[in-house]
Amino acid sequence: MRFMSLVAETPYIARRRPNIFIVFFGAFLVGCHSNNLSQRKPSIEVTRVPIADPGGPEKLDYIEGRVSDAGPDQQIVLYARSGGVWWIQPFANRQFTKIQADSTWKNSTHLGTEYAALLVGPGYHPESKMATLPKEGNGVGAIVTATGRAAAPIVSKVVHFSGYDWIVRAAASDRGGDTNLYDPANAWIDQKGYLHLQMEMRDGQWSCANVRLTRSLGYGTYRFVVQDSAHLEPSAVLGLFTWDEGRSDETRSELNIELSRWGRPTNKNAQYVVQPYYVPENVSRFNVPAGVLTHTLRWEPGVASFKTVRGQVADAASKSIGEHVFSSGVPAPASETVHIEFYEFHHPMSSSQRTAEVVIEKFEYLP
Repeated sequence: MRFMSLVAETPYIARRRPNIFIVFFGAFLVGCHSNNLSQRKPSIEVTRVPIADPGGPEKLDYIEGRVSDAGPDQQIVLYARSGGVWWIQPFANRQFTKIQADSTWKNSTHLGTEYAALLVGPGYHPESKMATLPKEGNGVGAIVTATGRAAAPIVSKVVHFSGYDWIVRAAASDRGGDTNLYDPANAWIDQKGYLHLQMEMRDGQWSCANVRLTRSLGYGTYRFVVQDSAHLEPSAVLGLFTWDEGRSDETRSELNIELSRWGRPTNKNAQYVVQPYYVPENVSRFNVPAGVLTHTLRWEPGVASFKTVRGQVADAASKSIGEHVFSSGVPAPASETVHIEFYEFHHPMSSSQRTAEVVIEKFEYLP
């Protein structure tokens, strides 16, 4: 019976063999086509190119693009070329740009003469700055570069304070470990010649203020007369400091007088710093009272001497509220400039407070 059954089925199998062959051959073709799709080389393009500009920390624009055949875990790394160096964008602590569901991407970037976008895989560790861009491979799936488009140069707002010209920041910044917006309208000079810096809540985010000198001063005495800062919310920061924006190391010739509790109400509300701040010997914290205070930095070769006193006069006889001398890790001057900045640190300020303001009555420099 089993033999007869097998014999009986043989003509049926024979009749179905062409169809079976077609099914298997079609499945083979589909599999090959799927493999070809999965092996397609990804590509990337820039659809919106920022303007060409020598660059600088105050100048940002948007860059946009699209990818094809990107993997599900791939992201974009952006660079802008300025001064012969490729700098990661938009900030060193925000190295990646996400690809959206429609395969497009967008982010802000500091201006430069050229721009680059890299499609990278998970686990890729980009360099913060490079003389030359990497090639495809080793985590880089695709790369594209674009020359900045021609446009009129950006003109920055300048205020005249204490006999000096100061450029007012108009671009976002990651200073303080988080991105804050900056608006030129937040800095102005009143009829007495005092500098006002304001923070204002706009659309759920704080808009901050920063001014910097247009030239470097080097070694000497830097003096700031500041009205009451003891009233500030714990996360507000008033920074009086030197900073070399052209340097890429951690110190950047940065010497700080910082008035803040850094988000903690029980913290002391002032500190002197020789960067980098995470070295314990580089920070001296103290408390400042309410009222007008004069903060002084005396910068000499290998030495940075800080002092804070009450009132508008600072001399040898003035009683010190805070005082410290650093003799280790003190940088030498190069292209640094003085900055006065008012911004919000990581922790949100009181939701009931919509504005905050500080007033600097005077800045003085003595060689």
